[in-house]
Amino acid sequence: MKLDILAVGAHPDDVEMSAGGTIAKEIANGKKVGILDITEGELGTRGSAAIRKDEAKAAADILGVSMRHNLAFADGFFENNHATQLEVIKIIRKYRPEIILCNAVDDRHIDHGRGSKLVSDACFLSGLVKIETIHEGNHQHPWRPKHVYHYIQWKELTPDVVVDISGFEDQKMKAIFAYKSQFFDEHSKEPNTPISSKNATDSMLYRNRNLGRLIGTEAAEGFTVERLPAVDSIFDLI
Repeated sequence: MKLDILAVGAHPDDVEMSAGGTIAKEIANGKKVGILDITEGELGTRGSAAIRKDEAKAAADILGVSMRHNLAFADGFFENNHATQLEVIKIIRKYRPEIILCNAVDDRHIDHGRGSKLVSDACFLSGLVKIETIHEGNHQHPWRPKHVYHYIQWKELTPDVVVDISGFEDQKMKAIFAYKSQFFDEHSKEPNTPISSKNATDSMLYRNRNLGRLIGTEAAEGFTVERLPAVDSIFDLI
């Protein structure tokens, strides 16, 4: 199966929080989208890896993605090295996405920046003919995605590209709240974390609506890019 978009997150819920609206919109437009989680989020203060696994499946069903896979690298300790790059390359070559969405280049959680660089490096290396990979018994051909976009997470980074997600914000929030163990629940007995507060949830909505306000729509998500964004016509800008 070939994907149009592969969205990658260091932890289950990263993708939904920052690119869920974009994913939902592109799926509604007929694109095939998949999600790759780098870790199981086992070091998370709330919940457990097993709970997150079930929540991730529920979120994937809400968004309607074509596949979701978890590499199960060590949460908090995975490295950007030869071994981890090869595993990401195998997934890229298997699904041959045109676009990769991945973690913020700089963020509060150390896994986010590290995951961002790991995926970016793997995208480049995946296009090299002399890197040989075998996945599920098959020799793989080189594949390099056309674009790598980094979504924005905890820190207020300035986006290079903004995507209108008007009409898809509710679906995004439903996917986020599929992670019941992680986000605001006034009845929860779990310890408080930075993302479990009502303020954190409200900030997601505010960011989307503020970006929408800035481009003249109801809601939007922002991304940073690795090369100059380009349009075929000046009229393609909204």
